[in-house]
Amino acid sequence: MDIVKTAGLLIRRMTLAMTIMIAAAGAASADNFGAIAYSNTTGAYGYSYDHRSRGNAEARAMSECRARGRGCKVAIWFKNACGSVAAGSNGWGSAWASTRRDAERAAIRNCSRYTGGCRTVTWTCTSR
Repeated sequence: MDIVKTAGLLIRRMTLAMTIMIAAAGAASADNFGAIAYSNTTGAYGYSYDHRSRGNAEARAMSECRARGRGCKVAIWFKNACGSVAAGSNGWGSAWASTRRDAERAAIRNCSRYTGGCRTVTWTCTSR
């Protein structure tokens, strides 16, 4: 009888440990979303990172941008990556990439299609 009780207890503990490990693995693999909002007319911007949904990330970026100025639009959203906005004398561009450096370069390249003198306005990355 003691062996049966011990085996039952061991099985319950192993089941609990496996459940915890599976839950932790699911949480660790959750996607992180970010966004950047920008206003070409006022130069205002806002950004967000590590949100659980695209909608939440965009809402936070827009809220920050609107607190700084009017005319804000979501310029870029991204998942498990970096985003950047670049602006020049008469236009802007945005991009996302796996690294900050690549996102900034791509945003400047996209901006340069429309105007000259493009420079990074802002960037942000998710933690994964």
